Parts: sequence; structure tokens; C-alpha cells
Amino acid sequence: MSANQRPFWQSLPTKSVWKQLKHDILDYTEEFGTSGEITVEINGQELKLPGSSTLEDAIKVSNAPYKKGTAIGILIEKEDQKSQASKEYLVKTSKGEFKIELLDESSPSSKRWISIFKDLTELPVRWTNKDVLAFGPFSTDMETTRDNSEMERFTLLFGAGGGDAANTHLIVSKTRHSAEYGAPEDGVFARLISGKHVISDLDRGDRILSVEPVVEWEKAGEHISTTDLSTKLEDGYRIFTYIKIEIDPLAPEGAEFFFAVTKDGTFHIDYLSTSFISDHRFKGELVTYENFEARSTGSVFVRTVGYGAGKLFISTDARTSSIMHSVIGHVVQGIELARIAEKGQKVMVESVPDRIMLLGMTNADAEAQMAQKDIEVTREGYTGDDGFIVKQSPSTTIEILHEKKVTVQGVDPEMLVEIELYDDLAPKTLDFFRHAVGLQYDPVGLLPVMMTYENTYIFKAEKPAESYKEIFPENTPAKAIAGEIGVTNQAAKRAGMIGVKLVDDDLFGPTGERLGNTNIIGKILDPEKLKHFKDDDLMYVLESSKEE
Repeated sequence: MSANQRPFWQSLPTKSVWKQLKHDILDYTEEFGTSGEITVEINGQELKLPGSSTLEDAIKVSNAPYKKGTAIGILIEKEDQKSQASKEYLVKTSKGEFKIELLDESSPSSKRWISIFKDLTELPVRWTNKDVLAFGPFSTDMETTRDNSEMERFTLLFGAGGGDAANTHLIVSKTRHSAEYGAPEDGVFARLISGKHVISDLDRGDRILSVEPVVEWEKAGEHISTTDLSTKLEDGYRIFTYIKIEIDPLAPEGAEFFFAVTKDGTFHIDYLSTSFISDHRFKGELVTYENFEARSTGSVFVRTVGYGAGKLFISTDARTSSIMHSVIGHVVQGIELARIAEKGQKVMVESVPDRIMLLGMTNADAEAQMAQKDIEVTREGYTGDDGFIVKQSPSTTIEILHEKKVTVQGVDPEMLVEIELYDDLAPKTLDFFRHAVGLQYDPVGLLPVMMTYENTYIFKAEKPAESYKEIFPENTPAKAIAGEIGVTNQAAKRAGMIGVKLVDDDLFGPTGERLGNTNIIGKILDPEKLKHFKDDDLMYVLESSKEE
């Protein structure tokens, strides 16, 4: 052994090094598990994670849509079994996807579709006009007729140019109309249930890329619905964090109702059955009936009349159409979460398209936002860049997107005040207030000034919501605080009056009534603006946003 060499035992780790290495191994095992790596699926995206990862880890790594406090669905499948038949098919095109549903699988045209759909790959758009879109041509053996075909909007049939089956086209209707297409006797065989906007975007040069059956998986296993992000994951878990809904262009008013109910980005499961879940937050609201169609799995619909009007539903199983329920959209992702979530929970929802709501924005901000969507904005009223928008026309998202233009009415910034509402302290009175001033549907409400006196401002909402909304005593004050908003409750004759004081008062509430006759519902965040108002003026109110 040379002078520079050490005995081998002197090169071994010391006792303290071995101890530290042991701790490191234990820490790694505790954090990542001993199984190495697991594979999970989150919102359809396959993800590889270290063993013993949690829901929170999966959400962070995948950047999945998630809203704090909402339920997450986990499907633990023990056995994957595909159903033998499919009624729904996903058609992928160069401009996006649309989904169709066969009306009667036993019809000749449906059987023809089932036998040839795999061969429709790369099928081009042959022609398009205001009424229909035609893919083709391709050859079939169908027998054609010269009768006119009656087509409802967004229905499909096979048509043969010149009555020649070797010149068959897939015809998609854009409007309700009647025409001769050389169709077989059974005519219409399917309808669109999602992706309707894609049909209007397609043009010559576009084509079908693929057609796939929408397979219903048999859930021969367990499922979990949880809000606990520390839940440990195991290999093969399928995770669903949100529901994506495509709005139906045939229901512009229903779409705005949906946007209002889910403005916080959630759907509340107030009731569930084997075929639907429902949100009752707007129960009692009247909604325009617009779209009569079958409530297929994933359809979103609202009851428009009778007991339960205003209830919002998501169908988890196919149901027939109803003259009391208007279909306003369809789930395009996350139907599993609707099936897994439990009563009393809330789930995150997103819509396609997003709502176009310009009320409460400045003219400048609205124009910048609309420019990104190629929508022309026309200013009226107060037209300065700092003007706050209090009205938009058309009022619905679908109409604005269709017309590619919107007219906005602005007001001087001094005419709009921001308010904070006490939802936890006065929920019943706020239900009345939001209905009375218009905040139930829109971010900006209207309060006409009835009278002003001695630092007191009295308002009377134009909508008499007190006739159908109860205002029982709730959050009555021991003292009126300057800037707080009061509503006269049903203990007094002038129930429904709204008021604000600019000074504290030990005897009377903001509406001039005794303190016990007044419910405090919130406060004005910029009370100095009230000094600009006089009798008969219109004051606009903007509810302050509460980011979670």
C-alpha cells in the first residue's frame, strides 16, 4: 500500500451519513410512494405522476380547470366494457367538431350511416348555401325519390344529385325548409346535438377528418365525488374537474338565463335523480320557451312554466322532449362529473361561447375586448372612453356574435356607484333587491331617485319585486351607519323602499323608518357620489366583484 492510499474501510460512509441516507429514502417513499409512477386521466388528458400523488398535484401539473370549493369526480373502473351500439357520433372537421345523434337506429338511412361512417374520412364540403351544407360525393346503393324533403334546422339526410346513388351527399340543414335532394323515402335520419356553430363556419375547401362513435363506457367500478384536494390518487384513476357546455344558438334568451344562474362559474346540485341534476337558485323566474328538442344525455334545459319554473337541469340520461322544458345547450365535456357529483355539492362549469356582457365596463375596455372577437362597437349616450356602459343592444350573446356588432349606451362615471352586498347577513332581502333593481341577471342595476332630504336618499325600484318577494325583518341595525343601504321590511307600510344616509343615525334607518323596520343589505363604496344626485335622477349600481 502506497503512502497516498487509504484502507478501503476508511472510504465507507460514516454512521451519520448512513443515518441521513436512511432519512432521505424514507422521505422519498413517503412523498412519492414505492410504486414509482402512476398513470391517471384528468378531463381526458393522460398524465404520468409520481406514486402517491394527490388531486392537487394532478390539477397543478395538468393546469386543469378548477374552481375552489367545487366537487371533483373520480372514476375507478375495474373493468372497461364498451356498449355494443352507439346512437351518437363525433364528426371532426377542418374547422372543428360537431356531434350527431341518430333518430332511429332501425331506419334504412341510420343503418346505412352505421355501415359507411368509417369511409367518410377526408370527405370534402361540396357546396354550401343559406339553407344547407353538403359533404360529398360518395357512392351508395340507396333508392331515391323525387319528393321534397322536409328538414328542420340542424338535421341530416342522404341526398343523391340527379337521383344517382353514385352521387350521394351528406346534407346538413342550416334552416327549416323543404327542397328536393334525391333523398331516400325515410328522409331525415339524424340531428346535430353539439357543434352547431361549426356548420356555419365550414366552406368549400374544408373537409371531414374523421367520424367516431361516441362510446358509452360501462362503469363496472366505483366513483368518488370529493372537494378534498389531498385525496391520494392510484393508477388508472379518471378525474373530472369541470363540465363544459356548448350553448345552443336556437336559445339566445335561455343562454342569458344560464349565464345568470352560473355567473359564479358553478352549477349547484340542489336535486338529483337517475336522469338529471338540477340547480334551483333561480326557481320562480320566468324564462322564454325557445327550443323544442329531445333532452338527450348531456342536454342542458330549463323549465319555463308551472311549478318549478326557473329550475336549470343537466340531463344524465336520455329523455323525451317536453313543452315545458326549453333546451339551451349541451355538455361537450365532463358529463361523467354530472353523474358522479352528489346532492348539495356544486360543480365548476364553463360555456362555449363565453357570455358577452359589457355592462359595467368602460367604453374603452369594451371596445378593446370586442376587437379581439372582431365585433364592431357603436357608442351612444356618454361616449367618452371613461363612460360606464349600462345597456347593450342586442342584449344577448348569441345575437351579438351573429351580427358581429353591438351598440352600447354609456353614462358619466359619476352616475354609477359601486356597492358591496351582505349576502351572509341578509340573503332574503337581497333576493328582493337584486330582482327589483335588475342585478339578478346583469352586473349593473338601476335605482331611480325618489327623493332627497337632510343627507338621506330614498329610492324606489321600478320593478315591484315586493309583490312576489318576501321582506321579513332581517339584519335590523342598532344604529344606521353612513353609507349603508337599507330596505324597509314588511313590518312597515312602505315595504320595499330603499335608502342611504350620509351620516350616522341612532333613531332612524336609511329609509327614514324606525331601525326595527329596516333591513341592512350592504353599503355604497363611493358614497361621495350621492351628492351629485337629485330627485328623479337615475342612479346605476355596480355590485363589487368578490374574487375567491
